[in-house]
Amino acid sequence: MSARNPGMTLDLEWVSKVRVNTQAVLKRAQQIQGKKLAKKQWQAAWLLRAVTCIDLTTLAGDDTPSNVHRLCLKATQPVRHDLLKSMDMHNKGVTTAAVCVYPSRVADAVKALKAANSSLPVASVATGFPAGQTSLKTRLEEVRMAVQDGAMEIDIVINRTLALTGQWEAMYDEICQFREACGEAHMKSILAIGELANYTNVYKASLVAMMAGSDFIKTSTGKESVNATYPVAIVMVRAIRDYFLHTGFKVGFKPAGGIRTASESQVWLALMKEELGDDWLSPHLFRLGASSLLADIERQIYHYVTGQYAAYHELPMA
Repeated sequence: MSARNPGMTLDLEWVSKVRVNTQAVLKRAQQIQGKKLAKKQWQAAWLLRAVTCIDLTTLAGDDTPSNVHRLCLKATQPVRHDLLKSMDMHNKGVTTAAVCVYPSRVADAVKALKAANSSLPVASVATGFPAGQTSLKTRLEEVRMAVQDGAMEIDIVINRTLALTGQWEAMYDEICQFREACGEAHMKSILAIGELANYTNVYKASLVAMMAGSDFIKTSTGKESVNATYPVAIVMVRAIRDYFLHTGFKVGFKPAGGIRTASESQVWLALMKEELGDDWLSPHLFRLGASSLLADIERQIYHYVTGQYAAYHELPMA
């Protein structure tokens, strides 16, 4: 993770002046999607970069210690060793950025990674994920419990009711309290953009979350009907850029939900490079929240190395 974002005093005048040009956003998103993607060895290099930015995630109702253990082992060795060796990348320490689980599974993940002699961070969703509709006291306690169990990153969900009704001061106060409860753990704020009605609200929520000390802003829980889309990403990364120009503090970005193919991961990396620059091409400032993405990336790398596509049973499960 990069240096912490200390946040700033809530600037309601800045928030109130926000207007988003929807047509310009859609046009820019179309340009990003229309770009030609790298092929051959350049594609393989970009895909390995994408692997190092993945928060390998399991957020299912049937999560057990055993599938969390399997997820952690996959995170420490995300691409088969023989494939990495043929690319001369076997000794470069290629792992995912983190593993992301529910608070009740944090201890299992920490234990599994410790047994694997890995220093990979454990991220935990919290604050009444995914709806965020529990009491503030309960949400704060959930954060503290996850940190106590060993989570080094906390993905909090904002209260969408406050954003939709323009109660930015109340939202800022809540996120400040979450940040305090996180202690040394880095905090990612999930905006749940599919429930924020319009791009202006997305931009305002991004600003308020950063002002309150979020180290990352994240698109979605993955449980909404609309998750990570390129137009929303344009809005959020422009907010990150404006915040950086205003304060000098770099805030990370994490798209999550519905990112499943290797080619999509290349588009996301291209978007970050063009909009925010090379600093945002590392796991310190960019994460991909995904559960099934890694499998497709590994298949593409297999194809690059062997010239053939692997059957899914030939690659270890995440």
